[in-house]
Amino acid sequence: MTTLNFARAMQLALAIAVGSATAALADIKDYRFELVDQTVQAGPADKVITVRLLNTKTGQPVPDAIVFATRLDMAADGMPEMATKIAQVPGAEPGTYRFKATFGMAGRWQLSLGAKIQGEAGSVDSKLVITAQK
Repeated sequence: MTTLNFARAMQLALAIAVGSATAALADIKDYRFELVDQTVQAGPADKVITVRLLNTKTGQPVPDAIVFATRLDMAADGMPEMATKIAQVPGAEPGTYRFKATFGMAGRWQLSLGAKIQGEAGSVDSKLVITAQK
């Protein structure tokens, strides 16, 4: 009976060691945000921007990240002082993150995001360019 318990304990220890080694191979640089749509309509009404957070090694979406920094401005057109309010809204599917904002004028807008991924050291920082069209 003790031999059986010892064998199970060793299997568990090996599984934990392998799992820890696999987790240690992950790097925060293996994650990136990408825009679902590259363009939106400019105007006074709020528009929804959808981004996807991907693990670039597996190609799989990453759910449950904590987005802690958001900014939307016209830095892409050389006007970083031209910023607009942005608010996170619930995502439609796992690994997607949605934001509501008003694009008051046509041009290129820069969406800056910062996110923490569960179990990873560091944060994902991204700057994406969205084109607002009339």
